[in-house]
Amino acid sequence: MKQIFMAGIGASLLLTTASFITNLSGVFHWQKFNIAVAQTPQKTQALKLVLAAEKQVLFKDQQGKQKVNWQALKGQAVVQSGDILRYTLTGQNTSDRPLKNLTLNQPIPKGMIYILKSANFTGDAKITYSIDGGRSFVENPTLKVTLPNGKLETKPAPATAYTHIRVNIPLVAAKTTVKLTYQNQVR
Repeated sequence: MKQIFMAGIGASLLLTTASFITNLSGVFHWQKFNIAVAQTPQKTQALKLVLAAEKQVLFKDQQGKQKVNWQALKGQAVVQSGDILRYTLTGQNTSDRPLKNLTLNQPIPKGMIYILKSANFTGDAKITYSIDGGRSFVENPTLKVTLPNGKLETKPAPATAYTHIRVNIPLVAAKTTVKLTYQNQVR
């Protein structure tokens, strides 16, 4: 059995988010999602982080129009190649003080492809992306491509190149909640 672990890191914190186990080629079992807590040593918990995943389910309504429903992934839910998953990372400031300059990194698992422009954040934040394993982040990742004539051209990075999403949040007010949502497709 092959295991793929996803971890989110935010401002010197490690967030264990979820694990997928591969039993069959192209089939993953969603085991569970964990509640993770960001804290500094010798201080009480200030930020409670929770990652949840949902699977896109398409159906037709009474008029025959295609609709989208999101089904929570719990226990031994199965996802297959081509399935679209929506992740929601919720951060709750449980303290009586605002949190300043918070950075949350969310990796794109190796068995997934990020769906371009699907990341949304509630509130004031800057979303950036990495295509180099989390070493650098930019708003619009690009690659240099050598054309048949030998010239280099800069092109937008394909969805398959994305490795991480980063959210820089200037301020999370006391006793408030923020959310990041984004979608991945199972390879």
